[in-house]
Amino acid sequence: MKRLLFLLCSLVSVFSSHAKAPEVSVLICGPGSNIYELEGHAGLLIDHPEYGKFVVNWGVFDFNSPNFVYRFVKGETDYMAAACSADGFIDAYKRQGRYVLKADIDLDSVQAEEVTRLVIENIKPENRVYRYNYVYDNCATRPMDVIEQVIGDTLSLDMAKGYGAGLATFRDVMRLHHASYPWYQFGIDTALGSGIDKPITIREKRFAPTMLGEMLPLIAFPDGSPLVKSIGYAFGMPQESPVLPPTPWYLTPLFGGWMVAGMALWVSVVQLGREPKFARWFDTVYFTLMGLEGLVLTFLIFISSHEATSPNWLYLWLNPLCFMGAIAPWLKRGKRLEICYQSVNFALLTGLTVIFLLGIQSPNPAFWPLILASALRALTNIYSSCRKNVRTAR
Repeated sequence: MKRLLFLLCSLVSVFSSHAKAPEVSVLICGPGSNIYELEGHAGLLIDHPEYGKFVVNWGVFDFNSPNFVYRFVKGETDYMAAACSADGFIDAYKRQGRYVLKADIDLDSVQAEEVTRLVIENIKPENRVYRYNYVYDNCATRPMDVIEQVIGDTLSLDMAKGYGAGLATFRDVMRLHHASYPWYQFGIDTALGSGIDKPITIREKRFAPTMLGEMLPLIAFPDGSPLVKSIGYAFGMPQESPVLPPTPWYLTPLFGGWMVAGMALWVSVVQLGREPKFARWFDTVYFTLMGLEGLVLTFLIFISSHEATSPNWLYLWLNPLCFMGAIAPWLKRGKRLEICYQSVNFALLTGLTVIFLLGIQSPNPAFWPLILASALRALTNIYSSCRKNVRTAR
């Protein structure tokens, strides 16, 4: 009798384990201490009776692949989907001290099986590589896309109306996450053009994993029922997540920009008195740096396939023509060239200022003093060259 009971219990255990429906959860990992981790990370956890517990991660890339850096800068951002054990995934973030939020998705067994099938198909070698896009196709958007593909409809964000008020564009969301790290945002504001300043929907704000984590309880199925049936932290809490120390005010690009503007003002005032040679040295250094940045923007706008880098109206200010401002002061007959260049330069700076004021492209705060410095040097050199030409004519 005992053996019979044991056999029955074993059979019940086996059948019940196979009868267990798969479970699907979205994992949101908190910000980390590296600059590229400030918006967190996301993955899709599958708890399957046959395959076990594993996480699909769409944020994997091979740094050792041929010409990785050049191809990444050029816009050929090939990322991969990969799977690892759930414990291994969570433990990796535990070691970094980053919280892991777990949101269980309310799918039936058929839908959960379909999610499993789709992600297994996705991580096959022939399918796993995809063209990563910072705002439209990344580790946070992919899990939600899989869920929408399974339910055959678009998830509703009606409950999230008004969420993230004041964050009207992709750039606004980025600035929220990078508020304490202005040099990182300065680089983004320089490289990325007006495309990230277009108004975005609540749905599009989910590109940032940490924002997706806050939005998950507000997302619903098309019939209005909640997407998430339970939510909690698999590890840690948000306030415990490590981040970089904030940048001191005296090391920010804004402070540096005003220092440059102050120096440009001083050089201009002194130049109007006696035209010292160091004014030419200042222009050589300043406009050379502007020209080098112009070369970078030329690559990003005209060669790179990053869609967010063009149009970039900063090209009116930062372009290869800036090298003329560095060279002209040293040419024996360069005054006419300098007047022509600086006149065009000042007109372009005026146009850029209008574009900023109209909201077509949102400037980094540090751009204003740097543009002022360029305008001061342009007007001073125009006036100085014209005055010298008048004296020569006399």
